[in-house]
Amino acid sequence: MKKYMSLVLFAHSVFALPFAIIGFFLAVNTTDYQFEWKLFVLMLLCMVSARNAAMAFNRYLDRDIDALNPRTAVRDIPAGKISPANALVFTIINCVVFMTATYFINPMCLALSPVALFVVLFYSYMKRISPLCHLVLGLGLGLAPLGAYLAVTGSFSIVPVFLGLSVLTWVSGFDIIYALQDEAFDRANGLNSIPANFGARKALRISEALHVFSFVFVILPAFFTEVGLFYYFGVMFYGLLLVYQHRIVNPTDLSRVNRAFMTTNGVASVIFAFFFLMDVVFQHWFF
Repeated sequence: MKKYMSLVLFAHSVFALPFAIIGFFLAVNTTDYQFEWKLFVLMLLCMVSARNAAMAFNRYLDRDIDALNPRTAVRDIPAGKISPANALVFTIINCVVFMTATYFINPMCLALSPVALFVVLFYSYMKRISPLCHLVLGLGLGLAPLGAYLAVTGSFSIVPVFLGLSVLTWVSGFDIIYALQDEAFDRANGLNSIPANFGARKALRISEALHVFSFVFVILPAFFTEVGLFYYFGVMFYGLLLVYQHRIVNPTDLSRVNRAFMTTNGVASVIFAFFFLMDVVFQHWFF
């Protein structure tokens, strides 16, 4: 189990999972639907299994590339800790678990489950096709708040769409920062990434633009649903952490890329989710 958790970098669930929880409680708080533990657990199972499938398939598909890159040669498959066949079986099992969980949620989620799996799995091919690979990764994680909202209501709404777009642009932006580490390798091996195609300086400008959009999208829900002071606190901290990661990374100094990628963005999602839930609790108990 420890090997498979390492394969899928389970700790990175901190990026999208808080936004899935936001989507779930947004639905409970703004509609007539009530909180159900069974539904909440099924939603979490969908999140974990879809992400496991995406990460394991990415590691399976990139195993030869990872073996060539000194930075990634220590990953589980090229290092021989997990065989490619076992990684593929793990991917298939998680896809089955995901679709089975959606069956017990509602017909809408079941009908859309192949679409969601296609998006999260197709990302693994995108680096071979287009520098838009970062946006496809963002789209995959951006489905989290919308999918969680659908799990409760079985219908779409504009607010979770805004949150999904915020995640899409946020993840795309910080994935570009992460890809700066492999700029030379990607270019030498014909792989598409924004740093490899445009260079580090322009890549950082594109990342900054995406994070501006992310901040705008996280503000927009306040114009379409009732939010309180805690929500604005969450928005403020989210924005400050977006700015911070761009302050610590520049084209000539990539030594703090991992801090920007993992620590800063993980804290941003958790803090924003915390203040959102505080806002929900405050409204529920005091209004």
